[in-house]
Amino acid sequence: MRAAALHSAAGALLLTALSAVPAGAVPADGAAGAPGLSRSPGVVLAAARAEAKGVDFTKCPGGQDLPGSMQCGKVSVPLDYADPSGRQIELTVSRVRATQRDPHNSKRRVPRQGALVFNPGGPGGSGLYFPLIGLLPEWKRIGAAYDLVGYDPRGVGRSAPLSCQDPKRFFKGPAPAPVHPSESYKRERIAQAKAYARGCAKRSGSALRHYNSINNARDLDVVRAALGEDRLTFMGASYGTYFGAVYATLFPSHVRRMVFDAAVNPDPAQIWYRNNLDQSAAFESRWADFREWIARHDDVYGLGRTADAVLRSYERARARLAAEPAGGKVGPGQLQGAFLQAGYYDDYWPARAQALSEYLKGDPKQLIAQAGPVREAAAEAENANAVYTAVECNDASWPTDWKVWDRDNTRLARVAPFETWDNVWANLPCAYWPAPRQRPVDVRTGPGELPPTLILAAERDAAAPYAGALEMHRRLSGSVLVTERDAGTHGIAGGPNRCVNGHLDAYLLEGRLPARRAACAAHAEPEPTAAR
Repeated sequence: MRAAALHSAAGALLLTALSAVPAGAVPADGAAGAPGLSRSPGVVLAAARAEAKGVDFTKCPGGQDLPGSMQCGKVSVPLDYADPSGRQIELTVSRVRATQRDPHNSKRRVPRQGALVFNPGGPGGSGLYFPLIGLLPEWKRIGAAYDLVGYDPRGVGRSAPLSCQDPKRFFKGPAPAPVHPSESYKRERIAQAKAYARGCAKRSGSALRHYNSINNARDLDVVRAALGEDRLTFMGASYGTYFGAVYATLFPSHVRRMVFDAAVNPDPAQIWYRNNLDQSAAFESRWADFREWIARHDDVYGLGRTADAVLRSYERARARLAAEPAGGKVGPGQLQGAFLQAGYYDDYWPARAQALSEYLKGDPKQLIAQAGPVREAAAEAENANAVYTAVECNDASWPTDWKVWDRDNTRLARVAPFETWDNVWANLPCAYWPAPRQRPVDVRTGPGELPPTLILAAERDAAAPYAGALEMHRRLSGSVLVTERDAGTHGIAGGPNRCVNGHLDAYLLEGRLPARRAACAAHAEPEPTAAR
């Protein structure tokens, strides 16, 4: 379930299962249920060690261009919590201390409330630069009260990085993106998925099975202990909401406050095959939203006065790129990827529409700049994709018969062609995965087990469809759901919506929540950018 890292307001800073469990699925590290998982001696021992050692924060590696207030350190966790004295891996953690200064009155001291730990999602997203978000006006009050803490989860970036192939081979372009792929193209992608799964196993060996959401939740508890926090204050975005909810289920007494931003559907039957089907369906609606916005600004872009007319312009560009890739590196696949990103964040809409308009008028420069692969980022992108694949494939059972994938997605592509097949190719290695599969945790808490938590969701979020927020709300007793109506940005905390931010600040700073559900009007649509 692919997701970008954080709300786009901070993007420039941060560089953004089937219903029945098959007999082959195994509980994590041999434990059969949530109590056993949370009380396992490995977690207790690792947390005790981390608490005794703490985190030695010093200058961040390669951080010469970062503000001096941000520091980094290491936290050791077991690769395998069933063998806590065996191989250890180090997680890189970052921190900016609470300023304890009221941003509206520099003479007023603000009480420190501990650490706020953040995860941006993915799986595979790095949270290492999250503490810099305190520089943004929307986050200054939170940054005054909390140490802002980010980290690279296991396998990501500087935390025992995972790899499945040579990064030099990761960007393949220009690439096709057939809406209705031929049988020969499907066979080609099946072969690639099998090879990728083999590459993950070859490069990681027996360690591969230990990259999963349950271990991410356990690692989070060890990070909590290392920071000296008796109870965790946590904010997760997108996938971060899922393993945050797993944490809340396994360690409810360790929770102080939790924010789930762009909540993923945690129903075990949805993890992850069905969640991806739902995501593909939701992107079709969001793609229509984008086209309708372009049509309303036809005087600026000239791409069509209706959503259907805009689609014809887009298809014309696809056909032209298939015949002659722009700059020799942007084909239909790269075009689709760039416009998929606009499905996450509507503040990408003006730039994408302008690039498409200029390309169709004969100037490809903006399209190449926005859609072309960034070779310098190949290692980072390959690592993120490897972790994404490993976690999702390890977390739950996936169909192992191609006919199931083909049937479900052929049917879906008839009504939702925009993302369906691209999503299939991203996840297909899970059909041929060599490591044992987990049995997903049954995320849920009973009355009084968990402190009140805050769930934030945009009603038209495609990457994390709104039904997931409703299911998260239903499963976490005492949670409160705040909805941004008629909006679709993926991750709304600290963005342009003052109503949403008011609820976020009230909760994190005062522990104050509205009734079980609250709603905010949508933030303003982006303004069009005039094409040259």
